[in-house]
Amino acid sequence: MPRYKDRLQGTIDLLVLRTLVASGTLHGYAISERIQSISREVLRVEEGSLYPALHRMEESRWIKSSWSQSDNNRRARYYTITAAGRRHLANAEADWTRLVGAVARVLRQA
Repeated sequence: MPRYKDRLQGTIDLLVLRTLVASGTLHGYAISERIQSISREVLRVEEGSLYPALHRMEESRWIKSSWSQSDNNRRARYYTITAAGRRHLANAEADWTRLVGAVARVLRQA
């Protein structure tokens, strides 16, 4: 099955924010696993992409984090979407929908 690593660039914020809306507060590994599971193993968000994105989104105040114990008794940073993150997500989803529609129109015409 092909991997879409190069195509995932630029959509990480959208995927992470949508995952936090749907699943609530999660630690980084759980976010990555959830995205992979929902995409039926097509999308895989690697640590090298995920954690810089989480840091950037936290700096932008789209998410907030706190330290807690994970299910396996390890200390982990948990992330939650903020009101600003929800607003950003709504705009990003609208932009994504327009982009996908435009690409689909070109593909149908070609």
